[in-house]
Amino acid sequence: MLTSNELRWFYPGRIPEDIKVWFQQHCLINQEQSPEKRDDVYLYVPESDFLGIKLRQGNLEVKWRTAELGVLSFGELVAGKAEKWAKWTCSDSTGEIFQPATVLDKSSWVTMQKVRYLQPYQVLPDFSVQPVVSDENIDNGCSLEITELLIQNNTWWSLALEANGEDFRLMTNLQVTAESIFTTYRGAKLLAINSYAYPHWLSILDY
Repeated sequence: MLTSNELRWFYPGRIPEDIKVWFQQHCLINQEQSPEKRDDVYLYVPESDFLGIKLRQGNLEVKWRTAELGVLSFGELVAGKAEKWAKWTCSDSTGEIFQPATVLDKSSWVTMQKVRYLQPYQVLPDFSVQPVVSDENIDNGCSLEITELLIQNNTWWSLALEANGEDFRLMTNLQVTAESIFTTYRGAKLLAINSYAYPHWLSILDY
């Protein structure tokens, strides 16, 4: 089981150019980094914004919101709802069960195309933050991602932070990373009203 504290925002349309430039110039170690492209298949569970179930790259992933942590603000431009999530991943050694083809004809499963840029950060013992190439072997860290989403011919984008590590450090890892990266943010306001996780987003899309 993986436990994380998260902040996430969703907005319709493509990623604004100024936010994309900010992310590439001020957040990415490698500004020439190619995005990850993949299709995830989500189970739509009405009125269950605390539960996320999806098929991803041959695995079944289940996420459960264990706590709502209130609104965090970072300067005048950023405010978001922090949440704590637990994630379980189940794999199939045969490669036959957790495949999108097994559920694509079911209306309750929704395919989502993602184009995602990801930058992991390490939170050091003195609570300073540094970007790293990979989050492997990091005891305490937080990843920043910006993702363009295509779902049933509708385009959205999402910005998110996901903090991992020792349980008593999760909130600190989230806050110090957000404070560090948002010092250079000059884009449109990121509002708490637009801050939620994937299950709630799917519910407001009315699928």
